[in-house]
Amino acid sequence: MRVVHVHRMRGIGGSERHLLALLPALAERDVDVSFLGLDDPGWDVAPFYDALEVPARHLRGGRRLRRTLAGLRPDVVHTHLVHADAYGALASLGAPWRLVATKHNDDRFRAGPFRYVERALTRRATRVIAITHALKRFSVERVGLPAAKIDVVHYGLDEVAAWGTGGASPPQGPFALVVGRLVEQKGIDVAIRAVTELPRVRLAVLGEGPERARLEALARELGVGERVLLPGRVGDVAAWLRAAALVIHPVRWEGFGLAVLEGMLSARAVVASSVSAVPELVLDGETGLLVPPDDPDALARAAGELLGAPERAAAMGEAGLRRARAEFSVARMADATLEVYERASGSSER
Repeated sequence: MRVVHVHRMRGIGGSERHLLALLPALAERDVDVSFLGLDDPGWDVAPFYDALEVPARHLRGGRRLRRTLAGLRPDVVHTHLVHADAYGALASLGAPWRLVATKHNDDRFRAGPFRYVERALTRRATRVIAITHALKRFSVERVGLPAAKIDVVHYGLDEVAAWGTGGASPPQGPFALVVGRLVEQKGIDVAIRAVTELPRVRLAVLGEGPERARLEALARELGVGERVLLPGRVGDVAAWLRAAALVIHPVRWEGFGLAVLEGMLSARAVVASSVSAVPELVLDGETGLLVPPDDPDALARAAGELLGAPERAAAMGEAGLRRARAEFSVARMADATLEVYERASGSSER
């Protein structure tokens, strides 16, 4: 089976990290897999291609996508996120290949007027993958996609990848760690407000984004500027995870939560918002603690509870590690994805 994955490229985020794990695993299962990147000018996409272990081609936008795909003669074209979904659907009009689209996030715009566009695009897809059950429910109930067309395939990860050695080193002493883009969705401001209720606790946030200036100003305004560390992106995230006392994931919505899975693989207890897909990863009271979103007081209480009981936190971390290995492995993800391709290839729908 020949499969071509298509994704708009703007660096390495959750969906890109997913592909870096999935594509080599598919190749190991005798899938002839390759990648087509719709490269966004002005963004540094080289680290992704450097890490990618399957053949890849670059396109500037999607205008030549159909011609390129025709030359590759795939059995399945697999698109990721809205830009690739749109270009892939247009390129597949009357084409002989099957189209599979993965939904990676429950972004709010998907439930707005854009839902009519997404419904039209999805008619071109033979199968749709949602990366969590929560995301499938969102896609059906809020967007209006047909439930019968959607398969759930969780992300899989076997280890925390290192993207190099650059960036700051972890601080000495106990600290709570957030890994995520500095955007509204990730709720970093909630974690900063929680720190005001946790004397002597430092918060480190690994990531970059448009909210940086606002978050730095908020930390200074609340008098915790010296205890909130914003080192940006670092190469060795695993080193920070190993050094952290616990992982905090204060998101407002979330398609999956790779940072949660990385925390679990690092045997760290996780304190996270009970929203979207997060409860599918974090078992409340077993592998971590779940709190309401946008509630810094509840977040502070939960984090303080685990910081004050390191043995309990360690036990939760070990339980999370066992759960990650059993339920969210790359092998499970690749096998389930291959089943979707086989289902799509056997379908009479075009």
